[in-house]
Amino acid sequence: MNKTQLIDAVAEKAELSKGDARKAVDAFIEAVGDALKDANDGKVAILGFGTFSVSERGERMGRNPQTKQEMLIPAKKVVKFKAGCELENKL
Repeated sequence: MNKTQLIDAVAEKAELSKGDARKAVDAFIEAVGDALKDANDGKVAILGFGTFSVSERGERMGRNPQTKQEMLIPAKKVVKFKAGCELENKL
């Protein structure tokens, strides 16, 4: 499912217009991103859905697949998601 399909599904299930559903999905994404950036523990937990968290990936050596040349991949922060029980039970 891509973002457009998610917006269509939200619009249908919540009986909203597609424009309102797009605003809701965009607001959710922005709110989670802001909370992860601003939170001291770097976590956003949504009961029944899952937990978004920030993890730091250290710098490491990689290889350019075209030239086979080794290169240093810099450290960065990444977002992880762990599904909650209710979401896992739907599978």
